[in-house]
Order: sequence, then structure tokens, then C-alpha cells
Amino acid sequence: MSTTTTRSSEEVLIAKAKDRSALIGIVGLGYVGLPLAMEFARAGFRVLGFDVSKGLVESLNQGHSHVQDVSATDVSSALKAGQFSATTDLGRLREPDVVSICVPTPLSKTKDPDVSYVLAATDSVKQTLRRGQLIVLESTTYPGTTRELLLPALESTGLKPGQDFFLAFSPERVDPGNPQWNTRNTPKVVGGLTAACRRVAMAVYEPAIENLVPVSSTEAAELVKILENTFRSVNIGLVNEMAIVCDKLGVDVWEVIEAAATKPFGFMKFTPGPGVGGHCIPLDPHYLAWKMRTLNYRTRFIELAGEINAEMPEYWVGRVVDRLNEQGRPARGSKVLVVGVAYKKDIDDIRESPALDVIRLLQRRGAVVSYHDPHVARLRDEAIDLASVPLTSEQVAGADCVVIVTDHSNVDYALVERCAPLVVDTRNALARARRRKGGGGGKT
Repeated sequence: MSTTTTRSSEEVLIAKAKDRSALIGIVGLGYVGLPLAMEFARAGFRVLGFDVSKGLVESLNQGHSHVQDVSATDVSSALKAGQFSATTDLGRLREPDVVSICVPTPLSKTKDPDVSYVLAATDSVKQTLRRGQLIVLESTTYPGTTRELLLPALESTGLKPGQDFFLAFSPERVDPGNPQWNTRNTPKVVGGLTAACRRVAMAVYEPAIENLVPVSSTEAAELVKILENTFRSVNIGLVNEMAIVCDKLGVDVWEVIEAAATKPFGFMKFTPGPGVGGHCIPLDPHYLAWKMRTLNYRTRFIELAGEINAEMPEYWVGRVVDRLNEQGRPARGSKVLVVGVAYKKDIDDIRESPALDVIRLLQRRGAVVSYHDPHVARLRDEAIDLASVPLTSEQVAGADCVVIVTDHSNVDYALVERCAPLVVDTRNALARARRRKGGGGGKT
């Protein structure tokens, strides 16, 4: 007499993860989604990518890549192996066993979280949700989003979480342009709605990610990402304020930081600059601040750091104006060359870049602004529409002031120092370049 054992949805999906037969769906094929898709493909899974941009989907299906950290070879190889394809047809969300949501979560003009992309993706998933699927939100957002927004929508289908379908949050930790840490080797935090949800999510990610960090809930996982970038925002705010303090005291802030960094304990080195950029540091702390306001609590420390960082472009533009005045030149009509417009070095990403504010503020003062950036050929943002100019001795010498905003590695800082009549260096790039070559002197 034989007996038949019916495996649970959890057991089936974990088994599919182990033998790589699970189909992985990635919603949003940007800076987060595409690298994740490639890692799943490299791990042996078939991946179906979803994006609302028809042009982007067509480009990916032709083997091109729009993400600096993903090569066209990576995409082409996955396509040829039959392990990756992209589509705009959200009706196909029923096909994947796993759906990872990697859509943008910007802030509104009032600094409130804009979860419209998450809601739209959740609604599409709800329309096709079937038994045995794992849904993971990777988009950075405020604590409670997974339970308060995704869960009710998915439960409305009549399916039960932790039993019929599985729900988890696993924050993206992408650092664009980082040569050491990538999607695969950066530890990945995983929080499930239930213990079963966490087990399934861990089993799915395990073949593609080297180190997984389980936490007890989706709220804990959501808060991990917010804490990471709030920590950075607060410390950058502190050192930015220290830069202003040092300026007023006539002390070199870079000398102070380097000396402080020799302490082998109790100090972590952060450096000042023209502000903060990217999708994380300028935005993430506001998600938490907004959530706490709904609970009648004001995150004063976080908000103050955000204010200081947001004011840094104004501070550095003020330095430019002061230095021009010292040369007997008004800002109006002066030629200012901005070096570097990406939000950080060696990438092409201009999201929330402080360079945008620096350029706008200079233009409002009547300066004639041009820029050079080896990674950003064209800069279009609101009223700004400029093309990168070559960094030649003529171009540098023809500027009344050169402002170093982003310290890309492949910039000839010796040429800038040699030819520029005036330099305002927000990143200490000239001094670092001199140290590498064993030189001295300077005009900053």
C-alpha cells in the first residue's frame, strides 16, 4: 500500500531554489534591478525582467546595458544562454516563482515618501498573484511599507501569506562604481513577514549572494537600510559643519581630519564636500523622519544633518564669489568651470548631485558656467542644458575660476593646478593628487 505526500508551497519553492528551476522575476531594471538580475542569471536561474520603458527593454534584449556596473557582455551572455529576457508585459508576472520589486522610491517636493511606483508594481503583482510565489520588495522605503501597503493588497486575493504566498523585504545595498563591493559579495539583509517567508527568501537568495543576514521582520529589514544611510548623513553633516568651523577659524579642515583619523579607535573618517547626492543619503533619512512624524515624534538630529548637507552648495558657491571678489571680479559675467557633476567619483550618475545646485546657484549670480566630466557627456536637469567641455590648458586658463565638485580619478589635476587662475576645491582633490606625485604648493 503506497502513500502520497503533498509538499507545501514552502517546500516546493525551496526545492526550486536549490535546483535552480525557479523562474526569477525582477520588476524595475535600473541600477538595482539589472545587477540583481545578472547575479541570479550567473547563479544558474532563468530571469525575466520587467520594466515600463519600452526603449529600455528593447535595448536590453539586444544585449546593451545602461548601467555602468553591468557590461554589455554580461547582458549578451545571459541572453544567449537563455537565462535572461526583458518585457514590458506586466501580465506575465504570473510566470515567475519569485518577484523582486526594484522600483524607485523618490521624495515629493514636501520631502514625503513617494511610493507611487511601489503601489503600481504591487497592483500589477496582485492582478497575477498565484499560489507558491515569493514577493520581495527591495526598494528603500519607510519602516512598515511591506506590511502596511503590500500585504493588504496581496491578501485581498484570498491567498494567505506564509502559506499560499510568501512576502519579504530585502534592502538593496548597491554602491555604484565600487570596484570591491558588488551585488554578489555585499552582505544581504533578509526579513520575512513570517518565519516561512524568511526561509523561502533565504533559500532563493542563497545561490546568488555570498552572505545573507536574516532579521526577524520586514520592519527590521526596512529600518536597517534607513539606519545605514542615516548614519552616513549625520556624520557627513557633522564633518561639513566642521569644514565651516575650520574656515571661520582659519584652520585647514583636511589637516584636522587626517590627524584625527590616526586614532586607532573611537573615530571614523568622513570627509566634507559640496553636499550629498545619489538616491540614498539625501533621501533615506527623510523616510524615517516622515514615518516618525506620523507617530508624533520629531527626529531632530536627522533633520538637522539634512539641513546642513543641503546648505553646502550655497556655502561653496559663497566661497567662489568671495574668491572672485578677492581677485577684483564680480560673479556676474565671470567664467566658471565646474569639474565633475556626477554625485560621486568615477560614476555617471547625477541623481541628486550637489553639482546641479552649485551650477544653478552660480547661474543665478550671473556666472557663465561650463563643466567637464569624463563620465557625463550631457547634463540636462530643469533649466540646465550643458555639454561637457574638454579639459584642456586653454579651457582651464580661460576660466576665471575652476570649481572641483566631484573628484573623479581620471582628471588631470596637475593641469588644473598649473593653468587655472583660481581654484575652489570642495574635495581636497588637488592636495591628494600632489601627495600621490610627491609635489607641493597650490592655489586653493
